[in-house]
Amino acid sequence: MIVVIRGAGDIATGIAWRLWQSHFDVIMTDLERPTAIRRTVAFSTAIDEGEMVVEGVKAVKCSNVNDIMAALKDRNVAVIADPDLNILNDIKCHVLVDAVLAKRNLGTKITDAPVVIGVGPGFTAGKDCHFVIETKRGHNLGVVIDKGEPAKNSGVPGNIGGYTKERIIRSNCKGVFKPLRKIGDIVKKDDVVAEVSGNPLKAEIDGMIRGMLFEGIEVTEGFKCGDIDPRGESAQFTTISDKARAVGGGVLEAVMRKYGGLLNER
Repeated sequence: MIVVIRGAGDIATGIAWRLWQSHFDVIMTDLERPTAIRRTVAFSTAIDEGEMVVEGVKAVKCSNVNDIMAALKDRNVAVIADPDLNILNDIKCHVLVDAVLAKRNLGTKITDAPVVIGVGPGFTAGKDCHFVIETKRGHNLGVVIDKGEPAKNSGVPGNIGGYTKERIIRSNCKGVFKPLRKIGDIVKKDDVVAEVSGNPLKAEIDGMIRGMLFEGIEVTEGFKCGDIDPRGESAQFTTISDKARAVGGGVLEAVMRKYGGLLNER
């Protein structure tokens, strides 16, 4: 059974990992130059590096349908640069998951697949998808919604160690991004951690760099370029986050609501 996931960032990777572990064939699509910041736990990294392994599951870069089918045959996650989902013209999928996390629907329709799942704000279950998965941290994280919308986007990043917006490294101008520190580095407040066309970006808090864009990405002012975990040395940057794992569980539940009783008949 084939699942196509639009987006291959860290949350989408948590979804793919859950589905792969449950023996689904997983295809992921992303941009030609992915903008995920938590690259050590994002299958989108395969587009830049050829392959990516997250918690024992391997994703490989694909260029066409033949590559995709070969990857699935080898029990790998297939990742292809295809933001417009052109592969849906050539591959019949049973489930489509929109995990771009754009906070709005970028064109996904309820008719795109037998089961269409939206992740986070911007989707309405029963209108543009069959299910929506809640992504807001808290009591309802990962809940499957079969009618209506998830919580609205608050515009405030999740609270970790008492910090929200301060955790995020954002561009202060338009230009080309260049990291000066790497994921896993421990930094102090006011350390210069990156630059955009020569303009320095400073850490606003002490902690560990948990996410950072690839070098050479063109960014706009305010673009999310990285994030810092205030937990420092105890922060986890090579394993799937609690949020991604919970959202992945919600997607798996939504798929099983539709197909669970039928899988034994395969």
